[in-house]
Amino acid sequence: MMKFLVTGFEPFGQSSINPSEQVVRHLAAMQFEEFGVATAVLPVHRTRGSEALITAVLQTQPDAIICLGEAGGRHAISIERVAINLMDYGLADNDGQLVQDAPIEPDGPAAYFTTLPVRKLMLAVQNGGIPAELSLTAGAYLCNQVTYELLHFLAKQQLDMPAGFVHLPFLPQQAAVRPGKFPSMALETMVTAVTTILTTLHTKLCGTITSARK
Repeated sequence: MMKFLVTGFEPFGQSSINPSEQVVRHLAAMQFEEFGVATAVLPVHRTRGSEALITAVLQTQPDAIICLGEAGGRHAISIERVAINLMDYGLADNDGQLVQDAPIEPDGPAAYFTTLPVRKLMLAVQNGGIPAELSLTAGAYLCNQVTYELLHFLAKQQLDMPAGFVHLPFLPQQAAVRPGKFPSMALETMVTAVTTILTTLHTKLCGTITSARK
């Protein structure tokens, strides 16, 4: 049976909740007939976040990896296309570390494209009646950093595991306590969107395997 690894992040900044963590908790309690789902919640930490992700990859040996994170201010499920070799934190991590204008990997390439079928995934979510978009910036904080570190690791190890990152909007309870008007999305809607991504990815990968065997 095909297996996916889905990760989220713990809360950070002034928030006591993170939509990516909540989605991962829900997925961990769900049963899927056609594939398995392993999950992990990553620390918002300069080094431990990426280390926890790589450890989860090595332990679970998934067929594909989808990392989730929070992007307050976005109105849609944002499927990232690229991760850049830059740490330029807008706020300190949960250990108080603030990094600016520093490469993630000094000898690494400037950027990596994610290896998920991003447009197909976006269209599947949109066809389910949920706002979704392709994004060319995962920022320069931990979301971008763990994605870059993951893709760098897979490239160095020559591991053929499709991998990428999906940003989630605020939950309504997060938007409600912030000044101004912030878009939000219900947790149930986000879980449905990520489930749709997993189902679509499973169908895509099964088709690729079948074609390769012909």
